Amino acid sequence: MAIVAKVWIDEDCITCDACQDICPEVFEVTDDSSQILAAVRTDGVFDRNVGGSPLVGTLGAELGDIIIEAAEACPVEVIKFELVSDGADEAVAEAAPAVVEAAAPSAVAAVPAAGASEALTAVLSGDRDLNILFGSQTGNAAGLAEKTAKMAANYGLNAKVVDMDGFDLASLATMKRVMIITSTWGEGEMPDNADVLWNAISANGPGLNGVHYSVCAIGDSSYDEFCKAGHDWDGKLGSLGGSEAYPIQECDVDFEPPWKTWVTEALPRLACVDDSGTLQVDLLEEMMAYGAGDDDDVVEGDFTPGSVLRDEISVTLEIFRYCPQAAESGWDTLTCAVPGHATLEDVLLTMQRDVDGSLAFRRGSGAGTPTTGVRANGRIVLADAATVGDLTSDGGRLRIEPLPGHPVVRDLVVDTSRYESHRSRAEPWIRTDPREGERLPSGLAMGTMDASSATALHQAGDVLSFQLIQAMSDTLPHDPHYEGPGVHFQQWLRALDPRTSEKQRRQIMASLQEKDGIWSEADHASLMRYGEDGRLAARSLNEARGALLNQNRYAGKSGRLVKWYGRSVKWSGNVNETTLYRQVLGPLGLVSNVFSGVSARMALAFTRNGGPPMRGLQGLLVPPAGLGRIPKMFNGKVDDYHEVVSLFNEIDQRF
Repeated sequence: MAIVAKVWIDEDCITCDACQDICPEVFEVTDDSSQILAAVRTDGVFDRNVGGSPLVGTLGAELGDIIIEAAEACPVEVIKFELVSDGADEAVAEAAPAVVEAAAPSAVAAVPAAGASEALTAVLSGDRDLNILFGSQTGNAAGLAEKTAKMAANYGLNAKVVDMDGFDLASLATMKRVMIITSTWGEGEMPDNADVLWNAISANGPGLNGVHYSVCAIGDSSYDEFCKAGHDWDGKLGSLGGSEAYPIQECDVDFEPPWKTWVTEALPRLACVDDSGTLQVDLLEEMMAYGAGDDDDVVEGDFTPGSVLRDEISVTLEIFRYCPQAAESGWDTLTCAVPGHATLEDVLLTMQRDVDGSLAFRRGSGAGTPTTGVRANGRIVLADAATVGDLTSDGGRLRIEPLPGHPVVRDLVVDTSRYESHRSRAEPWIRTDPREGERLPSGLAMGTMDASSATALHQAGDVLSFQLIQAMSDTLPHDPHYEGPGVHFQQWLRALDPRTSEKQRRQIMASLQEKDGIWSEADHASLMRYGEDGRLAARSLNEARGALLNQNRYAGKSGRLVKWYGRSVKWSGNVNETTLYRQVLGPLGLVSNVFSGVSARMALAFTRNGGPPMRGLQGLLVPPAGLGRIPKMFNGKVDDYHEVVSLFNEIDQRF
C-alpha cells in the first residue's frame, strides 16, 4: 500500500475534472485549476498546494492508492506527489523526500516473489533507484520515459523521470542505473532541453565508473544524421567509464516497436545491478521471469472469455507502400494463407518479419489502439482489432491502405499532427462550474451526474477512436483548414455533458459555427458508410447542426437555406431536385418553373448558394453551367457547393 505524504498541482492544469472524479476527497476543480482541499492539509489552505503542505493524519495512507490513480489519470501530468514508506511516522511524512513524478511507480521497494532465489532476493532488497533522463523536442521522448518508468516497477525498480534541462551533472556519477531516451533535432543536433547538459558533459564530464546505462535514440532515417544525438550520448557515457548494460536502440519515425524491444531487454539487465553497482548477469533469466510475472495463472470460471478460432483462408494481400526518400508509392502484392481470426496487425507483423523488414506501420496493444488505424477493403478500422475473416473471405482480396485525410509519412504510417493541432485549438476537454457531485445511497461519490445521464453520454460517444472518425471525412483531404468530424464530435459530446460550464458550452457552439466548423463537411453520409461508429458520429453531428440552427434562429446562409427549402417543400409539395432541372431550358422552362413553384421560391429568397435572390432569378433567364445549380453570377462556379449538398440531404423536419 502506497502512503502519500503530500500532493500538489503544477502549472498548466486544463481543468479536465479527471482528478476530482477519481478522488473528490482530495481534489476540487475550479474554473482556473484543480485545487487541494483545505480539510486534507495541515496548513488548512485551499489552493494548488505548491508550498508542499503535508496531508493530515492518516489520510495519506487511507487514500494513497486513489491519489496515485488520480495523478496517473491526469492527461497533462501536472499532479505530483511524494511517498513515504509503509509504517513511517508523521515526522517522516513531514520531511521532504525526493520528488516522484506522477507517472512514476511507487517508491516502495517490490517484495520478491515466492520461490525467488536468495541471490535475486538480495538484489531486490538493496538500492533500486533508476534514473531515466530524457531529451525531447516535441514530447515523444518524454512520453516514452514515463512509460518506461511504469514498466520499471515490474522489476522492483524505483524509477525517476528526469528532464535533462536543469539536471545536476555532478549527480550522474553517483547513480548506479541510468537510462537515456533522446530524440535528434535538425541535422544531428541535441533537443533544446538537452543542449546545456550535453555541452557541460562534453567540456568536463565526471568519471562514471560504476554507472550502468543504456540509450534509446529516436530519429528519422530520411535525415543523414540518423539518431546522432543518441549515439553521441552512448559514446560519451562509455568514454567516461560507464558500463553499457544493453546496446543502443535506434528508433525511426514509428518509434514504439523498437522502443518496446529495447525496454524489455534493457530494464531486466539494469534491474540485475546490485547494491554495490555490480551487474549480476547470471540472474538475468530469473529477473526476466520475475518482471514478466507468472504467466501460468489462468483465469477460469463462467466469466472467462473463450478463444475465437477460425479456419485458415487464402487471401491476396495488397499493401500500400511509400518511400519518402524517393517520393515514390506503389503496392506490394502477396498471396498467402492466414487464420481467419488473425488481426491485420498479425498479418503486417508476419510480412515485416518474413518478407520485407522495411514495412512501416504503427503497432498497438492488441485491444484496439487508436493510433493503429488503416483503411482495409474500403473500411476504416484499427489494425490490432480488425480480423482478416471479418474483412474478406477465402480466396478474396485484402487491400490495406493508410488512413485517408492525413499526409503519409511512410507506408501505412500517417502524420496526425494536423488532427492534434485542430483538437488542441478546439479544446474538447472539460471545464466546469462549481457544483456538487451525485452520491449513492451508501454515501459513496459516483460523479457529478445521475446514472441515466452518464449512460446516455457514454452511448452517444461509444466509438473505437475519434481519429478513425476524423479519417471518415470526404472533405478533410481537400480542405486543409477544416477541423474535421473527429474534433467536432468530441466538442459536441462535451457540449452535451452536464458537467460542462455554460461558458465553455457557448465557446463550443461558437467554434462549431465558424467558417471551418461543422458546416464544412460535404455530407455526413460519408461517415455513415463506415459502419456503426460512423453512423453514431453522423447522427450526433446532425444533432449539433440542428442545435446550431435553432440557437441562431435559422439566420445566416446555412439557416436561410434550410428554412426556405423546408418551407418551399411544404408549400409546393415538390422537392427542388425534381424541379430545378427545368432551368437548363432557359427561357423555355420559365412557364413550367412558374407552375412548379420554383420561381416563387426564388422570389421568396431561397437560392442554392445562399446568395441574393436576384442572382438566383438571373439563373432562370440564362442556362446554368451545371445541371441543377444556380450560379452566383452568369455561368459562374458555386463556391462551397458541398455545404449546399449537405443541407439538401438533411432537411429539417419541423417546417
